[in-house]
Amino acid sequence: MTAAARLGEALRRAADHWYAVPGYPVTELGAAAGALLPVNEKVGLEHCLGHSLMGRRAGLVCKHVGLNACADPLVQATTQGLSAGVVIVVGDDLEARWSENAQDSRYYGELAEVPVIEPGPENALESVEQAFRLSEANSRIVLLRLTPPLFEGAVRGDLLPRESRAPSQAGEGLTHRGQHQRARRGTRALFSWSTGSRLNRPGAGEVGVGAAGGGSRISTVYPPPSGIGPTPIRELGRPFVREHQQLRPPPDAGEPETYRGRGRRSTLCPGCPFGPAIALLKERGLVPVCDTGCALFALAPPYAHGLAGYGLGSSIGVAATSTKIALTGDYALLHSGINALIEAYASGAPLLTVVLQNRCLAMTGRQEAVDVAPFLDWACPALIDADDRAALAAALLPPERPTTVIIRGRCPDGARYGTVDC
Repeated sequence: MTAAARLGEALRRAADHWYAVPGYPVTELGAAAGALLPVNEKVGLEHCLGHSLMGRRAGLVCKHVGLNACADPLVQATTQGLSAGVVIVVGDDLEARWSENAQDSRYYGELAEVPVIEPGPENALESVEQAFRLSEANSRIVLLRLTPPLFEGAVRGDLLPRESRAPSQAGEGLTHRGQHQRARRGTRALFSWSTGSRLNRPGAGEVGVGAAGGGSRISTVYPPPSGIGPTPIRELGRPFVREHQQLRPPPDAGEPETYRGRGRRSTLCPGCPFGPAIALLKERGLVPVCDTGCALFALAPPYAHGLAGYGLGSSIGVAATSTKIALTGDYALLHSGINALIEAYASGAPLLTVVLQNRCLAMTGRQEAVDVAPFLDWACPALIDADDRAALAAALLPPERPTTVIIRGRCPDGARYGTVDC
């Protein structure tokens, strides 16, 4: 049995939902895991995050250049938090053998403040389950970096039994600053995990990272374990571990800020035309995944309804595997949400996408946005004026198939976001 086939067994045991975009060196692994092909890697990761919100483990298999497409939700998920575990298995083409370039995916661990595990042949199988346990314990995505030498040899050891655990949740009522503070505290905790992890194998002589060999082995490459010392380090790709030997935990960011502690929270502008639509979603128990932008104010009083998404244009991909209701803005949809919408229509899965069309970027100075409707002719969207209560009542229903509703409204002249006391 090939290394990819055995690793595919480990992936299937550790999680129920896998997505993969084929490419060297992980094409065989994605097939062995029985992974579904998403329209792109970003949408695949958004689907994983949707499963996570519903308490289901999920993972994405991609190559290093595909990880680039995941950058926004990858970083956002660290602050937003998870429920069930999410793991990205990324294959690095070290010599650009079958790729347009060579990258080292471990640097995304530092950027997104997520753990990176780089196993060797003796611990690759157990690393899969360990990655999911780590994701749930720290409420963030885990990167599992695999390299061609690992696939070219034989992996050894036994599969670990699946052991799901309750995640460390972000907590209710945290401001955006509070979510960031909580995430930094979580990053501090990762340093202790790395130093004490059973995935590292101490020994004598040269230190090998992952599949690079050596007398002792390091697999927890971000954050790196402490106490490596001046011993020579052998690794595949750039000298990531050598560069980070002196890395220390970030300072304690302090007690996470809450809206109650701050005493106020921003809401929709007074007279916002989209309030009735959000109120109707709440009245009917249709829980939206809210995109970055004005849609996020559905989470604030007086509505306090919905789930936060994972970056601009993420709501549709996340909602497709969670609540089946996406609340997005016209610019967010064109920015990067349209790929997930295309996939939803191709699959025929039930999904209600509600587009708040105000023809501007309201949160950044009301820069003009193009009319989204002509780009969605293929979806046969319902075009509804925001003040047409009867049409809203007929359109905002539990979906039986992919359905798009564009609600057209105009931001009040001179209006500014409202504020409520907490």
